[in-house]
Amino acid sequence: MGLLFSGQGAQVAQMGLDFYEKAPVFKQVINQASKICGFDLVECFQDSEKLKQTRFVQPALCAFSYGVYATLKEMYSDLEIAGGIGLSLGEYPALIASGALGFEEGMKLLQKRAAFMQDDCDQCQSAMVAILNPDLDLIEKVQAEVSTSQNPVGIANYNSPKQVVVGGTVKAVKLLSDKLTGQGRMRLVSLKVNGAFHTPLFAKSAKRLKQEISKVTVKNPAFPVVSNTDQVLFTKDNIADILPRQVMNPTHFGGCVQKLSNDAAIENWIELGPGDTLLKFVKQIDRKTKRQAVDTYAKLSELSF
Repeated sequence: MGLLFSGQGAQVAQMGLDFYEKAPVFKQVINQASKICGFDLVECFQDSEKLKQTRFVQPALCAFSYGVYATLKEMYSDLEIAGGIGLSLGEYPALIASGALGFEEGMKLLQKRAAFMQDDCDQCQSAMVAILNPDLDLIEKVQAEVSTSQNPVGIANYNSPKQVVVGGTVKAVKLLSDKLTGQGRMRLVSLKVNGAFHTPLFAKSAKRLKQEISKVTVKNPAFPVVSNTDQVLFTKDNIADILPRQVMNPTHFGGCVQKLSNDAAIENWIELGPGDTLLKFVKQIDRKTKRQAVDTYAKLSELSF
């Protein structure tokens, strides 16, 4: 069994309300997270405007995914977990679920990450564009032509063989998009995001996060969790190094799925979070695996193993 933890962008208004009403463990997690973060997460779940802001949505999504995990473990106590992958932000609930980060310390660290990244978002107008059926050689060639230190642009997310995401300043992303539009089979789709995450625009966040994570207790995960940044397993010795770099370096979700699939022979993936975006990426990598999304309480009750 492989677990997937959703990243920023998966959020939808009203998410988690059915869990909060029907699952006592989930309710306990959300109430505790609300106290840690200093704002009402249930209210945040219902507020589409707050869910557009990095400082609110990151703690909300982390608590949501971890709350679903805690409910899953209570309902299926003998569940065997071969490993987990979180997309970007999703690495935090994955590490909390694995015991590598304590819940309270993990949520506090994640809240600081969200605040740091919101500050960087506010300081620079940036954009992200998904590229379907990407020609990586061409994208990298054009990137080298248009990217500058003042207006950087580059691949931020290697999601699957059929999708990457580029990010950077608005000016640089437009230049790159204009040059790539109409080239081969590639299709470009602008994304509604708060900032161009996983680019050099978040270097300040990385520096600030490095200072904060040095104060946090970390442990070896109880089940394998693969790093988006380096495509290696997280350990107590590398977590403090990887997580700060993660905010400004590209994610390699597709590579992580391939690694965990090869290492653990996973035949069943479960996504814990709103929607099924990560399962769609998994399907593009291996159509034979079983895929189940758990974004409502009803779906949790209908899981099959």
